Amino acid sequence: MSSLALSVLDLVPVRTGQTSAQAVAASLALAARADELGYRRYWFAEHHNMPAVASTAPPVLIAAAAARTQRIRVGSGGVMLPNHAPLIVAEQFAALEAIAPGRIDLGIGRAPGSDPVITQLLRASGTAGDVERFPDHVQDIALMLQPDGATVQFTSGGEYSVRSTPAAGGSPEVWLLGSSDYSAQLAASLGLPYVFANHFSGQGLDRALSLYREGFRPSEAHPEPRTFLTANVVAAPTAEEAADRALPQLRMMARLRLNRPLTALETVEEAHAALAAAPDPQEEQIHAAAVANWFVGDAASVRAELEAFAARHGVDEIMVSPVAGSFAAEDPTLTPGRTQTLELLAG
Repeated sequence: MSSLALSVLDLVPVRTGQTSAQAVAASLALAARADELGYRRYWFAEHHNMPAVASTAPPVLIAAAAARTQRIRVGSGGVMLPNHAPLIVAEQFAALEAIAPGRIDLGIGRAPGSDPVITQLLRASGTAGDVERFPDHVQDIALMLQPDGATVQFTSGGEYSVRSTPAAGGSPEVWLLGSSDYSAQLAASLGLPYVFANHFSGQGLDRALSLYREGFRPSEAHPEPRTFLTANVVAAPTAEEAADRALPQLRMMARLRLNRPLTALETVEEAHAALAAAPDPQEEQIHAAAVANWFVGDAASVRAELEAFAARHGVDEIMVSPVAGSFAAEDPTLTPGRTQTLELLAG
């Protein structure tokens, strides 16, 4: 796609009749294919206790993807920091950097990635999940990942050295993720690269990018602001097939927005049958609003729309979340619709 770099965001979707093992196998195969196709990076999201999402442990998935790829950068999109102690995050990603030197990205987010009950369970081990200390924890992780590590200052006047690994030869690249003014301003103040989560919510995109670029304070690692955008994408040989494959994910999004019980991702056939049996104006309104911010269609139109989207917002990279659903007859250990999307975009 000319000068536009493409990357991938994966939530490891789980569809009807598919096991977690099959869903993970499908995503790892997709990561290997993205590597072959020349995609720049492959990130795993962090979500918890959702029937249709198996990306609960990004570091584990990153390690598996790193072992199955050769060139592509692999990372988190993102680690939801309030759920984890900063030292644990630093140690995990230092280990990943040792496994795949020069290929690891640590994307960090502030949201919990689940409901309030799961949030409390994740934070049951102590006070590490204090959201108010998020900026401090981001900086702590960045320091602990450096070869020289960080220094803890005791109130008594002593010092204590903390390293995420004994002899680091390099460190992962740290990115801040978000969909709000807060995340954009924090990334700017810390001199970090920033990713706007457009796949989650396109609202506030222009303002967030403006705040980030105008408020950016150069750092040693990043003298200039650096950003890219995410996007939900379905590409298929025809616009009709693309619309079909987008429907299961649209229905899951509607259930989330309407606070209805969540299920495994429907097959294309199940989604159509459910809509035909019980038309829902509220759901259809959510579908229409979502599709307006998605990129769904045949290969040529989607490529052109992504190029225009990147140019409009001044970025040279788009991270696509391939949200193509599956037909019932398709192999549950593979993800033909998502693979097809990546292959068509790569041209």
